Amino acid sequence: MRFTLRHTTALAAISLMAGMMPFTVTAQQSIGRGAADPLVPDTVVGVETKGMWAGAGVPEGYPPIYSTKDGEIPAGITPLPHDIFGSTDFYLDEDYWFDPRYYKCNSPSGLEQIWGAYEVAMVGDNPPVTAAWGYCDRDYPREEIISPYAFRSAQEHFEALQAETRRKGGPTQYTMATLPDWNGKYKRRRAKTATWFHGAITQVPTYLSLLSPEYQRRFVQQMYHYVSSNAPQWAGSYCWPEGVMRRVAQYGGGDIQIVMTPDLVLDMRNAAKTLITQINIGREFDTSGVVPRLGPDVPQWNGETIGFWDGDALITWTSNVQGWMSHGAFEFSNHFQTIEIYTPLTDNSGRHTGLKHEIIMYDDEAFADPLRIINYMDKDEALNEGDPFFYMECIPANFPIDGIATPKVPGSTLEYVMPDIPGRPWADIWERYHEEGMQRPEEEDIFSFE
Repeated sequence: MRFTLRHTTALAAISLMAGMMPFTVTAQQSIGRGAADPLVPDTVVGVETKGMWAGAGVPEGYPPIYSTKDGEIPAGITPLPHDIFGSTDFYLDEDYWFDPRYYKCNSPSGLEQIWGAYEVAMVGDNPPVTAAWGYCDRDYPREEIISPYAFRSAQEHFEALQAETRRKGGPTQYTMATLPDWNGKYKRRRAKTATWFHGAITQVPTYLSLLSPEYQRRFVQQMYHYVSSNAPQWAGSYCWPEGVMRRVAQYGGGDIQIVMTPDLVLDMRNAAKTLITQINIGREFDTSGVVPRLGPDVPQWNGETIGFWDGDALITWTSNVQGWMSHGAFEFSNHFQTIEIYTPLTDNSGRHTGLKHEIIMYDDEAFADPLRIINYMDKDEALNEGDPFFYMECIPANFPIDGIATPKVPGSTLEYVMPDIPGRPWADIWERYHEEGMQRPEEEDIFSFE
C-alpha cells in the first residue's frame, strides 16, 4: 500500500547536506541485495546531550551538541506560534507535524534524551518550553532510507533472490566441514551517525514521511510524551518484551554472538533481555495464515526466520512478528517482515573480520515504503574466548504509577493496572493519565456497519 505524504515543508529545502560523505560504495550485482550503502553524515541533526559519545557514562571531551538553549531561538528562524514542547493537544497540531520547527529542529533521539534519559538534560530552567534547539539547516535524504529495490513485499523479494540463486546453480549447500566459519563474538558499530535508525541524523518530519498516516500519529504521540509530559514508557523500564527491532537500536543489540550449523544459524544479542534470531536454513514458510510462518498462526516477539545460502551470502526472511516498538523509533504492526542479508568482511589477507548486515523492512500497515538499514559488525573474539555470552533476564523494579515509571523496592505494596501487552500498553498509559481533555481521533468501530 502506498500513501501520499506531506514530505515537503517550509524548512525541508534545507541544506541537504552539510558534511555528507559516502561510506562504502559498491556496484549492485543483484536484483535484491548489495546496492550502494546509504550516505553516512559526519554530524547529527538535533540535540545530543553527551555529544557524539554512544556509550554509558558521561566522559570528558564530549560536550553537549545543540544549536541554542535556555529558550534562545536560533538566528534566522521564526518559531511557530507554539511547538510540541508547549502544546496542550498535539492532535490539534497536525498542520504543524511536518514542520521541523514544531520539534525545535530536533531528531527523534534528540527529543528522547532532552529530559536527561541519556544522563544529561537540556530542557533549560523553565522546562519543557526552554528546551534546546537542534539545527534547522540539517537533515538526511529520505531516498537514502527507503529501499533501493523494486519489491513491495518481503515474499516477493525473497522469492526473487531465491530464483536468482537457482539460476546460478544454488542455493549453496554446506556441511559442517564446508560451512563458512563466522562463529564468534561481534561488536556492532553504533556511532550515532552509523544509520538513520539510530535516530540522530533525521529531522522528525523526514522520519514521519516514512510512515502511514496512523503510524505518523502514533510517532508524534510518542515524541509528545517524551518532551511535554516527560513520561516515556520504555519497554525495558518495565521488563516488557523488547520487540524484534531492539536488536538494531542505538542502545540495544551491540554485543552479538553468532553460532553456526548447516541447518540453523543463531544471531544472539542483548538489550534488557536476550534477543535471539533463529535462522532455519532450507525451510519454507506456511503461507496459509494471516502472514507467512513456521509454527502456529500466533505472532512471535522475535518472529520466525528462514534462510538460504548464495555462496558466502546468507539471505533470510523474517515473518510472523508481534507488532511493537523500539523506543525512539517507529511502531510496527504484525505485518512487519524483513529480508536480511549477511555477507562477510575480510582483510587484505582474506581473514574474516566481520559481517555486513543489510536489512530491508516491509510493513504494508505501518510504512509508506519499504525501508533499509545497513549495519556492520566487527569480529571481537572466538566463541570460547573472553566473558561468556550472558543470557539476560529482566526483574521488574519500575511500575507505571499514575502514568510515570516509578521504582519500587522489595516489600512494597502497590495498586497496579495490568497492562494489555499486545495492545500498545504505552499508549494506554499515555491516554489514561496524560491526555485528559485532548481531542483524540475516534477509534474505528469494528462492529459498525455504516
